[in-house]
Amino acid sequence: MQLRSRSFAPDQAIPAEFAFGQPGTDGPFALAPNRNPQLAWDGVPPGTRSFVLACIDNDVPSRGDDVNQPDRVVPADLPRVAFVHWLLIDIPADQREIAAGSVSDGITARGKRNPPGPAGSRQGLNDYTGWFAHDPAMSGDYYGYDGPCPPWNDTLLHHYHFRLLALDVPSLGLSGRFTWAEAEPALRGHVLAEAVLTGTYSMNPALRS
Repeated sequence: MQLRSRSFAPDQAIPAEFAFGQPGTDGPFALAPNRNPQLAWDGVPPGTRSFVLACIDNDVPSRGDDVNQPDRVVPADLPRVAFVHWLLIDIPADQREIAAGSVSDGITARGKRNPPGPAGSRQGLNDYTGWFAHDPAMSGDYYGYDGPCPPWNDTLLHHYHFRLLALDVPSLGLSGRFTWAEAEPALRGHVLAEAVLTGTYSMNPALRS
């Protein structure tokens, strides 16, 4: 199975159009268009009854002491953790593409409640839900896609892994609020094939040049 995109090339930079944050003109940070990238796939194995799509950044700082702090940097050797930017389950077996901007087109404070997606699919919570939990202006449930926004002073280039999994069941059977932590165990024993497309992103001027 192959996963590809017209929005960015494999292992190359993701354009700011598809990010949550971007370098500002008057400072290190500004909000970005936050559109989801175009994705398409083929080579689907026989017996596929649904798909799951996730976007995960495994380069997120494990400690926030230095994050976005003036005159400080996030060291590249700091231990890193995963951050889920998108979780879409129960994608119909005949689906072969998600158009750019069809699932996310802009930033919604407090999170999107019912983001669009392929008919019959369901959007899970992404990790901005936890990131903004203590911000009165932004706290809420963040469903669907919300793009890259690595610390502007991070010295490590972030990698965003778009993972598409073909399953032998029509649904994962998840209901209500669900996250990758609930979806991942439900996948076990049902994955027929997996395809991964990786893009990079940084807001650090030294890494963008």
